[in-house]
Amino acid sequence: MLKKERQAYILHQVNLHNKVLSASLSNEINVSEDTIRRDLYELADEGKLIKVHGGALSHSFNEVHFPTDGVYSQHNKKIIAQKAVHLIRNGMFILTSGGTTILELARTLPPQLRATFISGSIPAILEYMNHPNIEVILIGDKISKNSKITVGLDAIARIRQMRADICFLGTNAIDYKHGITDNDWDVVQLKRAMIESSQKVVCLTIAEKMNSFQPIQICELNKIHTLITELSPEDPLLKPYIDAGIDVI
Repeated sequence: MLKKERQAYILHQVNLHNKVLSASLSNEINVSEDTIRRDLYELADEGKLIKVHGGALSHSFNEVHFPTDGVYSQHNKKIIAQKAVHLIRNGMFILTSGGTTILELARTLPPQLRATFISGSIPAILEYMNHPNIEVILIGDKISKNSKITVGLDAIARIRQMRADICFLGTNAIDYKHGITDNDWDVVQLKRAMIESSQKVVCLTIAEKMNSFQPIQICELNKIHTLITELSPEDPLLKPYIDAGIDVI
């Protein structure tokens, strides 16, 4: 793979997953980690990503106020949000993770909705606060500067004290063999606690993230009740997930 192709691949992965690890990119592209690090530094110098220890972040992932346009695959994320909002009813207690698809959901909530939204994601909390009628609960603890989400044992303990009606999970990667996966250990622990504390778990993902996986498993597919993508449920890509017993919307 030529340098130009390699860096284009890296940028695509950053846009798709918001955060990438040097070690994972090294394995995927089959080059040394030193080569990946040089690429990341070059791309960072060009203002195309943010270099952090062990990998890189997208610029949008590093913002507390996410833009209302220009988000990667935003049209598809809006379709997902419009589907997801139909699952929400007045009076529900709703746990959510972070990410741009979750933010599209927050922006899609009807103004008459009366429900309680619980999250440790600072950007998500700011969006919920703009809604006229919903209650907002921030799960407080140490804030991860990279992911803009509260992490740590106190946050996990607080989540485990709850029993949410629905958990909406923004998804880094999903695969019918590996389940739901991520590359951030602290975020994985939070999502595991959210799944355990919810009566229904709804996975939100653009189709481009399907049949991909990251180093750390959050859960197997049997923990997911509903999968929402921008695709029609009849799309062949979704068949393995339907066969696994997941309700696909």
